[in-house]
Amino acid sequence: MFAFLGECTTHGAGLSLLEEAVCTATGPTGLAIIAVYSFLIAFILPLPSEVVLVPAETLRLGLSTTGNLAMIILVSATGKAMGSLVAFHIGQEAKEYGPLVRRIKNSRFDLIEWSERQTVQLAKKFGYVGLALALCVPFFPDTLSIYAFTVLEEDYLKFGAATFVGSAGRLLVTIGLASGTLALL
Repeated sequence: MFAFLGECTTHGAGLSLLEEAVCTATGPTGLAIIAVYSFLIAFILPLPSEVVLVPAETLRLGLSTTGNLAMIILVSATGKAMGSLVAFHIGQEAKEYGPLVRRIKNSRFDLIEWSERQTVQLAKKFGYVGLALALCVPFFPDTLSIYAFTVLEEDYLKFGAATFVGSAGRLLVTIGLASGTLALL
């Protein structure tokens, strides 16, 4: 069903070792791999979060594919929420370290300016709901949205809840897109 996310059974197809582990994940260990992957992509790895859906049919948890998807969504969203709290903490520390923020603003890539134009507008207008909505967009880098919001917000619990909801929403939107694409074929 999620073949459009990438061929995960072919070794050396450009996937990272971690992505390969996610794609071939099975059983409770597979869920742990998905949790770790989701945790890492929230604050450090610019990898696609949708890849966690690939093992839904082969996860071997004794559940239906729908049950596997539900477990994957729950585990992935929890992992990403936990990782986002690490990013949030880093962002809070960076706010207090003015020279770091000035240096990033003055870099030739100007990541802060770009992220403010794209993502922070949602935060200013919609707050934590904006963060959740930004994270629902499939194939858009999570890490960028998460760090952009860390500079503006201060509530760990609301931030974690918004990233959980946004992460789960993103996977549900991806499932909807995949199902819709298959229905058209």
